[in-house]
Formats: sequence, C-alpha cells, structure tokens
Amino acid sequence: MGREMPVAFKTSPGAPMPLGAVPMPEGINFAVFSRHAEQVNLLLFKTGKGPKCAEIILDPDINRTGDIWHILVHDMNADLRYGYRMIGPYDPVDSGHFFSGDNILLDPYVRAVTGCTKWGARYIRRGGMDADSLFRRRGCIVRDHFDWEGDRPLNVPLQDSIIYEMHIRGFSRHESSNVKHPGTYEGIVEKIPYLQKLGITAVELMPVTEFDENENVRIDPRTNERLKNFWGYSPLAFFAPKAAYAVKGRNGNQVREFKEMVKALHKAGIEVILDVVFNHTAEGGADGPVYNFRGIDNTIYYLLDSQTHEYLNFSGCGNTCNCNHPLMRSFIMDCLRYWVTEMHVDGFRFDLASILGRDSKGEVLSNPPMVEQIAEDPVLARTKIIAEAWDAAGLYQVGSFSPHPRWAEWNGRFRDDVRSFMCGHGDTVSALATRMAGSSDLYQSSSRRPFNSINFVTSHDGFTLYDLVSYNRKHNLRNGEDDRDGDNHNISWNSGVEGETDHEEIRKLRIRRIKTFAMILFLSQGTPMLVAGDEFGRSQQGNNNAYCQDNEISWLDWRLAEKNGELLRFFRLLISLRKNHRVFRRCDFFRKEHFFEEIRWQSLTPGRQDWSADCHALGFFLDGRAVGGKRDDDFFVMLNGGDSKARFTPPEAAPGRSWCLIVDTASESPDDFVEENQAEVVRKKQISVSPMGGVVLIGK
Repeated sequence: MGREMPVAFKTSPGAPMPLGAVPMPEGINFAVFSRHAEQVNLLLFKTGKGPKCAEIILDPDINRTGDIWHILVHDMNADLRYGYRMIGPYDPVDSGHFFSGDNILLDPYVRAVTGCTKWGARYIRRGGMDADSLFRRRGCIVRDHFDWEGDRPLNVPLQDSIIYEMHIRGFSRHESSNVKHPGTYEGIVEKIPYLQKLGITAVELMPVTEFDENENVRIDPRTNERLKNFWGYSPLAFFAPKAAYAVKGRNGNQVREFKEMVKALHKAGIEVILDVVFNHTAEGGADGPVYNFRGIDNTIYYLLDSQTHEYLNFSGCGNTCNCNHPLMRSFIMDCLRYWVTEMHVDGFRFDLASILGRDSKGEVLSNPPMVEQIAEDPVLARTKIIAEAWDAAGLYQVGSFSPHPRWAEWNGRFRDDVRSFMCGHGDTVSALATRMAGSSDLYQSSSRRPFNSINFVTSHDGFTLYDLVSYNRKHNLRNGEDDRDGDNHNISWNSGVEGETDHEEIRKLRIRRIKTFAMILFLSQGTPMLVAGDEFGRSQQGNNNAYCQDNEISWLDWRLAEKNGELLRFFRLLISLRKNHRVFRRCDFFRKEHFFEEIRWQSLTPGRQDWSADCHALGFFLDGRAVGGKRDDDFFVMLNGGDSKARFTPPEAAPGRSWCLIVDTASESPDDFVEENQAEVVRKKQISVSPMGGVVLIGK
C-alpha cells in the first residue's frame, strides 16, 4: 500500500487515471507518468511550512500500472501541498536520463502552484530552507465548486472575429488605468466596458500559465535593476493559471479568479483565446533548472540528439518539446481539453507552432500527428486554433502549416507586405492587393478560406504601431544585451526623424500612416488582430523586444486614450464599419460572376491596373451584391504608398447609388471618419489621396 513516514496516512492503490491530483469521495487520487523512474515518492507539505510532513514511497508492485504511478490518500486535508521525488539513473550523456533524488518535482498536471503570489517577489517559504529541496514551489489540490451560471462558448465565427492581443499585467498595471486591482485578471474585468466600446470580439491573452518572472538574470543598464521575464513564454505548469495575476493567488484561488474573468468577458460578448507554449519549457538547456519534465522522464518529453543526448533547440530557449511522441501528444491534448472544458476558453494561439510538426529527430513531418489531432479532436471541434507558423530554427510555414480547414495562421506575409507598401518600397502594389483580398496564394489551394488568415501589422513581438512609423531601427539597450536581441528586419520608416519629435508635419504624417495601416488591416479579407494600445498610439520607445520590461515600456499608458482620443475614435469607427458590412468579412475568395466581378482593381483610372515596380497607388471596387445572401453597400478604396499626392478617378457608382466619402486618413478628426448617415455625396470627378494616405467611398 506504500510505506509512510513520518506522519501516517491511510492509503490504497488508487487508480492510474485521470492523471494529476484529483479529489475523490474517498480522498485524493495521485497519478503521475514515469517510464524510467525506479522509485517514485509522494511528498506532502503543510501550508506555509518548509519541511515535508510525509513522504510516501510508492510500491511498484501495488502502486504502478504500466508507466503510471498512482496512490489514493484517504481522508487527506486538501489544503496540503504536494510534490514528487523520482529516483533513477542520472546519465545525461550516455542515456539522457536526468533523475535525482535531490529534486522535488511539480506534477505536470498540477492545477495550481504555491508561492510567487505577489508579482516579482521571490519565493521564500516560512520555516526556512528545506535541505532536501532544490525547487520549493509545490502543487495545490484544487476543488472545483465554481458556479458558471450557465456560461457557454460564444462560438463567434472566425470571419466575424476581431482579435485583441493583450498582456494581463501590462494592460492595467499603469496607474493611469484607474482600476482597483491593476495588473490582474480582475483588472481585465474592470476594463470590459472599454473593450466593448472599442468593438473587439476576442481577447488573445499572452501566456497565463505559471512561469517564473524572476528567471531573467540580466540588468537594465539605465536603472541597474534586474529585468523580468515579463511576457511569460517560459511555461512552468501548463494547467495552472498564474497566481501573481490574481488579486488573492493563494490556495488555488487563482483558478477561481481566472474563471471569473472568463465568465465576465463572455457575458460581455468577448471570447478568450490563450497564447499557449508547447514548444519548450522553463527548464531550458542542460544547465537549466529541474522543475518537472526533466526529472520525470527527460528522454520522453524532450528532443535529444541521438548520439550526445544534448537538447535540440528549435525554440531558441534551450530545449524543444518532443511534441509528436504519443505521451507528449496526450499531455498536450489533456491540457487543451482542460482549458476548454474546465476554464471555458474559446481558442488557442500556438507559439512557434511549427515545432508541433517535428519528429523525434527534429525533422519536419509531412503529416504531423500532433497537428492533425488538435484539428480533429471532438472536444476542441468549435474552438479557434491559430498557428504561429514558424519556429526559431528557420522553419517558415505560413500558408503551408496544415491543409486542415480548421487551422488559422498568423499571416506574417500580410504583416511584411503591408509594411513594405507603407514604407514606400517599390514593387509592393501587387503583393498588397493579394493580401487585402485574403491571401488566396497561401490558402485557396488547400480549400481554406480568407478567414484562415489572421491578418496583423503588429504583435507583441516587434514594434508597436506608433513605433513602426517613428523608428528606423530597434532601440533595445535597456534589455541588457547590448542591443543584440530583437529582429533587425523591422520594415519600418520613422517618417523623417528617429524617435520623438515636435515637428508638426512629421507628427501629422505619423498619425496619417497609423490610420492608413489600420484602414488596410480592417478592410482586408481575413481575420484582423490588433495589439492592445495601438488604437491610441502606445509606444515602447523603439524597443522591439520588450519581453523583459516590466515598466512603462510595456504597460499601457491610459492617458494616451484621452490625449489621442481622435485616433481612438478612428479605430472604433473603423471596427464598426467592418462589423456592419459583410463585404469586408467574406467566407470565400473573390470570383468573377457571370454578370459582374466581386472585386475590380485599378490604379488611378477605372479599368486600368498598374502592377509595375514603380507604382505606389492601388484602388479597388467592392461589389456589395449577393454578399452573405443579401445586398450590401458598394465600396471604393484608394491607397497611396508614394511620397506625392495621387489623383484617383472612381468608377461609376451602381445605378441608383451615389459615392459618399466616409474615410480620409489625411483629414483631421472628425473629418477623417464621417459616419455613414452623415456622409456627403462626392461631386468631384477625381479624388486626391495624400502621400501614405487612404480614402474610402461608400456607394449608397
């Protein structure tokens, strides 16, 4: 039944499934996988105390079924904490095994983790150091009595979605956010009215699972303060919401607070998409810490060189998860199902998703089981699944990540082609047209749809939209890496001066370019993604890799929402325009009907296209007939990526309709965006579009 010391607990063999620490009527059932461990001990700890109160040695003849070690502890106080000690071969070079009886390991299926409930505080347990522990955070046993009040998935169609990428802490941490609990799940709830007014349909949350923000050892050379792992792309416990994002992140309460946030967002009509990191873990390379996987079964969970057993590093973070091993596939699927069924999230964005397609040697599979299993899983059938279709080793699969119709992709080609046009580069008009029409070159041949393209101009990784028009190069010195980190290929233009300036004409040009970028993003076919703060001109001071900046570089300054209120108004109206007109949210690629073309391209003159390298003007007519089964309005969109004015001649309006001007990104507010019912009929034969500007006409 297991040998107990020093406090006696009544135990029985328990069950191998489900994995994790699961409350049962008779007690707590513990089950953990390890194929190569020779001995597994369950350690129990009292709340807030250092030394263990019990160490139960599992009998392999009684407490093991196959490769699952399990035990049921009867009448156990669920407030106790737990961890595992696994004993076996330590031979990183010859066998790849990393067992050590000195390590106390987190359960990979743990639902909540003790300690670090206050952001940035280093975890020191009361009771002093535990001599037999190298890692002091423990697992909590979570009893789920949450009242969802009938909450159900919103199931917003992807073509109707507008995604808003945000960081839980950075969104409301700044004092200007005026929330009661800044930097928390509750802080998001307090900002829901803002999100509703903006008009987005989904928040995409940067990593919310447990990570160690204190793992960064670099120093900010300006302040001499130690930097943080602010973004959290370093998962420690994949099932556990981060305690430091909760108001009261103790005793598993972080699980409840996360659920409260999801429930509140759903009530407001906003979906929750999680940014998940299954490509690597916080254990890093061979010299990294031992938290769980490495000490539980290193050769199963990670990609290792077949000869040297060194870690293969396709993630750029020291290790790579062995995603297509059956055990790792099961773990990932269990994790995704948990977040959907227990936490009610609506979808996932998979960080460095191309790693999901590599085999045990790191080779790229033609039909990866992991990728297909996610798409075909019946529990996940109505969730959104979005791939960042590349990895840190140079594999780039935008357009080819998977032919499965459920997989959407961050469209890096959209980002790059739109940026190139808006920097005035040559030979960009044809590529821009392809992107705005839904990227058929990437998705049509596999029978996917325009909405499989997640269109974005900026993301957390890189410049903000304001910085994109204000900096030619990255300014990352404060990251403590001598400006070596971050991408050098930004495809940005500072509009004439590097960084902040009082020059009025440059300021106007920057605002115009921001609005034109936004116009392209929201009037393109596909699913748009906006980064939090771009709508009111947030800056990171030219830092294009702010992963370590837990300060005003990364925190949203909500004073800008008032200072740049006219820009915010433009974004709100642009989002509303997209939501009100299905012509911008097509489910199918454009085609030529028997009597009309659904989209008609031109340069400056109707019927005349110019795809030459030195052309910087693009116009297109969107025919509103038979869109989504009913008549929509017609639109004519004009874009000028050149350095001088462009004069467009619009096509004739449809019979019984007149062209009305609703958007001109070069005009001051409120003339930059006139609401439809106030728009005036255009009398001129030609429309002048300013450099780096855009104009939209509606046919009513």
